[in-house]
Amino acid sequence: MKIYIIDDDIAVVKMLENIIEDNDLGKVCGYSLNGDDSIEEISALLPNIVLIDLLMPGKDGIAVVKELSSLNNNLNFIMISQVSSKNIISKAYTAGIDFFINKPINAIEVKTVINNVSEKIKYKKTMQNIKDIFINDLEHSNKNSHEFSHEDSLNTKLKKVQLILNKLGMTGEKGAADIINICKFLIKNDLSMSDITMLEISSSLNTNPKSMEQRIRRAIAKGLSNIAHLGIEDNMNEIFIMYANSLFNFEEVKSEMDFIRGKTTYSGKINIRKFIDGLIINIDN
Repeated sequence: MKIYIIDDDIAVVKMLENIIEDNDLGKVCGYSLNGDDSIEEISALLPNIVLIDLLMPGKDGIAVVKELSSLNNNLNFIMISQVSSKNIISKAYTAGIDFFINKPINAIEVKTVINNVSEKIKYKKTMQNIKDIFINDLEHSNKNSHEFSHEDSLNTKLKKVQLILNKLGMTGEKGAADIINICKFLIKNDLSMSDITMLEISSSLNTNPKSMEQRIRRAIAKGLSNIAHLGIEDNMNEIFIMYANSLFNFEEVKSEMDFIRGKTTYSGKINIRKFIDGLIINIDN
């Protein structure tokens, strides 16, 4: 695992380097003391993981993450920070951060977080390999028999949607079937939620579109509650990591977690469009 470090404090850089090497977490392929100098070097070195400080002179960590992500979407970012602001943390996750490491640096936390990101990378690589094998087999089958139909592809994608809903504990909700039907409608017509209104979809699929939307809202709210509980129990949980930001607004997940803990009197809000578009993106990856 190739790791690159960006921090304006050379003492922090050396400390992280020692922790990484002492625990065989990977190889530090380079470091930079500011965000501006790191862009070109990271583009050339292509590390698997970038450890980056949030607060730096010049470009801050979030700005650097956004720029690097636009150049290479295969990079994985771990942010180092003393900041506890929910708003800033939410912006960091939205920009593409995978995990946070708190300052002052703790060797156990560094080891745990890097191992988790490494496992995520290995998982994505394994899934991509499986996907490549599947695609190769599919292309071979198409060339020889042309038996694999559009309907087969649709059913495979809908099974993936069902699997995600199962992971989120939503299968028992009445709105789960409505969500699957909407995904089926969008996939068959090559549409996204930005191409059509919720009312138009509901009217096409159900004689009572308002009831259908209410069922969907209740189902997604259940999913939000379940993933918030997972985050409270273990924010390194694979399902939490994979879906907290791709199917929900992470800030709303945090609000739901605070609501469950009794810190606030209001729960997180759901966004039907983001959830369903997120499902489509997840089954295509």
